[in-house]
Amino acid sequence: MRLLHACIVCLLLAASFAAGAEGYRIGERLAPGTEPARPAYREIQWDNLVPEDWDPMAEFKGLDLGSLRDGDPRAQAALEKMRAAWDAAPVETALDGKAIRLAGFVIPLERKGKLVSELLLVPYFGACIHTPPPPANQTIHVVLNKPTGDVRMMDAFWVTGVLKVARGDSGMGVFGYRLRADGLERYRPKGQ
Repeated sequence: MRLLHACIVCLLLAASFAAGAEGYRIGERLAPGTEPARPAYREIQWDNLVPEDWDPMAEFKGLDLGSLRDGDPRAQAALEKMRAAWDAAPVETALDGKAIRLAGFVIPLERKGKLVSELLLVPYFGACIHTPPPPANQTIHVVLNKPTGDVRMMDAFWVTGVLKVARGDSGMGVFGYRLRADGLERYRPKGQ
């Protein structure tokens, strides 16, 4: 498959994916011998991270992607335009500070030996590796409260924690959210 067509497929894939309980306050005094209450995590879907009025393909209206060929300067310009628009993708501010649970694919970023302490969570297999990264509002920078082993590139996990709106560049892609992870659990479809 030609590079341009692979990128177009990725664009279409990414475009198709395009208020929880609060936790305790840091510094809050607890009775001796008690643990802080874990927040109730609201299970969300990737679509919840995208404002309803945002169209990831808006920049390409009227552009016949099928007519572009590898090496065509218009193809390169379209990819650059897409990257700029997706890096600036708006986030859903109503989720800022909410305790969530979300399943996705992981891209380890920070390792110490066999332990992973930071990763990206993305909605589809291959994002950020073989394809252009997803929009920033579909990429979450995850910082694990407790580093963990046995985490490989593109493994599927449930992640729980408090979501914050925080834009940054991981080197693998621009993210629009950061999550301080209380938990990382291997993904298993419901019923298994």
